[in-house]
Amino acid sequence: MSEHAHGQQARDAQNDAAPDEDVVALAGKLFDAARAGDEAVLRAYLAAGAPASLANQSGDTLIMLAAYHGHAGAVRLLGEHGADANAANDRGQTPLAGAVFKGYAEVAEALLALGADPDAGAPTAREAAQMFGRAEILGLFGTAR
Repeated sequence: MSEHAHGQQARDAQNDAAPDEDVVALAGKLFDAARAGDEAVLRAYLAAGAPASLANQSGDTLIMLAAYHGHAGAVRLLGEHGADANAANDRGQTPLAGAVFKGYAEVAEALLALGADPDAGAPTAREAAQMFGRAEILGLFGTAR
């Protein structure tokens, strides 16, 4: 292999290992849109093929961020595009537990409609609802399994 070809191969491997600046910027824009509940931005990028399951360095997915910040519409939109309503972050927290912690009943309803399990994660959403006295949300969960 020529030195030029070897050098190009090394640069290609380095580029494969380091995320492209444009990709990082796009991911940041999507995470910001999820936090803000910006359904127009999310819809446009999801329609263009952005992954609904995108997660940050802490394992927080777009649906987790939308849920934690109280955006039921964004949660529904992400779910329609295949986001996992049970995807736990690196600390074992689920989007439903985040919604319970913040007291967002409408978000909890949206997540439950997407198949969120109130007994998944650590602590579970059910445990969080009991811990924080969220009777309205606890009532949405039905009986424990």
